[in-house]
Amino acid sequence: MLGKMMHRPLRISDILEFAADAFPTAEIISARTEGDIHRQTYPETRDRVCQLAHALQKLGVEMGDRVATLAWNGYRHFELYYAVSGIGAVCHTINPRLSVEQLIYIVNHADDRLIFVDTTFVPLLEAVQEHLPKGLTYVIMTDRDHMPATSLVGALCYEDLLKGQPQRMDWRDFDENTAAGLCYTSGTTGHPKGALYSHRSNVLHAMMIAVTLGNTFREGQKVLPVVPLFHVNAWGLPYAGPMAGLSLVMPGPALDGPSLFKLMDQENVYSAWGVPTVWLGLLAEIKEQGRKPNGFGDVVIGGSAAPRSMIEAFEKMDVSVGHAWGMTEMSPVGTHGTLPSFTNDWPLEKRLDLKQTQGRRVFGVELKIVDDDGERLPNDGKAVGELFVRGNAVVAGYYNNDEATAEALDEEGWFGTGDVASIDKDGYLTIQDRAKDLIKSGGEWISSIDLENAAMAHPSIANCAAIGVPHPKWDERPILVAVPTDSERVTLEELHELLSEHFAKWQLPDDIVWVDELPMTATGKVSKLNLRKALADYKHPEVH
Repeated sequence: MLGKMMHRPLRISDILEFAADAFPTAEIISARTEGDIHRQTYPETRDRVCQLAHALQKLGVEMGDRVATLAWNGYRHFELYYAVSGIGAVCHTINPRLSVEQLIYIVNHADDRLIFVDTTFVPLLEAVQEHLPKGLTYVIMTDRDHMPATSLVGALCYEDLLKGQPQRMDWRDFDENTAAGLCYTSGTTGHPKGALYSHRSNVLHAMMIAVTLGNTFREGQKVLPVVPLFHVNAWGLPYAGPMAGLSLVMPGPALDGPSLFKLMDQENVYSAWGVPTVWLGLLAEIKEQGRKPNGFGDVVIGGSAAPRSMIEAFEKMDVSVGHAWGMTEMSPVGTHGTLPSFTNDWPLEKRLDLKQTQGRRVFGVELKIVDDDGERLPNDGKAVGELFVRGNAVVAGYYNNDEATAEALDEEGWFGTGDVASIDKDGYLTIQDRAKDLIKSGGEWISSIDLENAAMAHPSIANCAAIGVPHPKWDERPILVAVPTDSERVTLEELHELLSEHFAKWQLPDDIVWVDELPMTATGKVSKLNLRKALADYKHPEVH
């Protein structure tokens, strides 16, 4: 027997229409590439989104067409999220930090019709224009006064497109499974793979995180998405924020510690979301200023594991840390680090033990770990296996890539993450490592993540990565590649003394290699692939 209820499709456009009606004073505040701060309310945003949607249709954009963006976090990028999907087209966000080869590949693989570009990235497109699809329409995201001279063929001006267009739109009714967004993984091997999101998946994902992360999603708060709109939906904030009545503070291109501190301080930002490398810069500026930004009380850290020392530094200044985990293929949030209320009276060290894990699953996401034969392992905190996921916001396959789809899904339809993990009896997930980043020494596994997190507690290490290097006797041995905070550098013996409390002697790194900076991936993570290449000729010291 079926229920007797109406069925209305879940559409992204309805989120903005709701926000404009329910939260008319909430704002999008943007640091623009033009150099100023721009403000507009959700009703004003809705009007401009309608104008943009009409303009897209006049340019011939139809259902299913891919419309690309190459832009920072700002109100115009936000408008594209809603206008493109609202007319049934697909908003294809491109990561400008990808290699030129990868950028060319994904624009052609997606067969983009239009590409909207911030002024910062115009030279990037000019350099590869001859390798992009013929007939691609270029739109520069600025006003007429700030239009740059460009060799992009037929380049249009964003604000000119909106002029004279109606400020109301009768949004189409279409199946909620209609494609809405496209984001490609950065790809450590082979070509990037496309995650094709639907209206249903994005709306449900927004509801999932808004319900789960209650500390962030309180009406009237301001949240700063440092995590970019050009990668995996800025972790869902462009949808969940308006849905819950948050004001969004967009940082634009300035993501260094001093710039973020200044923006957060002047706008009274409560919550900020981003990867650990960003927060290293902010923490350094907080130390320099001798205080935290005004109003700052919540930080969500994801993308890669947050060191315990970082979590502790924020918690000691009364900034609640939500340590989250997810993937491009999961829209992306899969787990969250919000602690249950019964832990409120626990001592800090005990709370940090939980906060250092990747937390518990959000509603709508299921987790399992399996052994090498695909057999399910118990959630006892001891068993370690490959992590698989499924849910309404998890990909069922890759865009136009049957081979990669077949490799990613198991016989039950669960998606294989490539992470090695354990899950305890209370549902807390601990990512032990990426399968390819585990270090195997003498037949035993060593977690590079655990070594990195522990080493980061030393004040002379600003950032670090643990990798395995070939060894004639032990197959591999761990070394630590570190960036110093200043001229004082910890010795290997001093580091061993620090780590010996948490690791057996055979698990300790055999060497410290000091570098000025670590190679980063397009998504702000340390690129261990490039690090291994850079150290291909490394000569291992004698093992004592």
